[in-house]
Amino acid sequence: MKLFHAKRHVPRHLVRGVGMIEVLIAVLVVSIGFLGMAALQAKALSTNNSAMARSMATVSTYSILDSMRADIVNAKAGSYNGTVTANACPAAGGSLASTQLAAWCGQLADALGAVATTTGTVACSSVGDCTVTIQFDDSRGTSAGAGSSSVGSNAQKVTTEAVL
Repeated sequence: MKLFHAKRHVPRHLVRGVGMIEVLIAVLVVSIGFLGMAALQAKALSTNNSAMARSMATVSTYSILDSMRADIVNAKAGSYNGTVTANACPAAGGSLASTQLAAWCGQLADALGAVATTTGTVACSSVGDCTVTIQFDDSRGTSAGAGSSSVGSNAQKVTTEAVL
């Protein structure tokens, strides 16, 4: 009973390398994988941009609320109430409220884009209950058909309610 089989010697001229078809298929599979990774990276970057814009909008709401806390008498009197548009910021006037609103409008324009769709609205009551709303276009963070969460619209809205 023989346990081991003797290996046959194959002449060198009969040994063949990898065929061209196998190489082409391997290159195709690797290329598809790289394209998938590139698409994933692009989607991650756009989602990160969108998250940064929402974070900047939230920071901007806190910024104007802090300014109003520093000028609480005028804030409760309604001096800060109204809407600013980032592409047409109001000029800083003689009051602290108008100076703060002009600076806040400039901050919105820098962070979210100096366009007509970037607006900031402040509404405070006489007891100090305030609502700050920022609306902006988030088209840099979403793409049509790529699983965007805002169906048919790139408009984003961040609202912060606080008591002065």
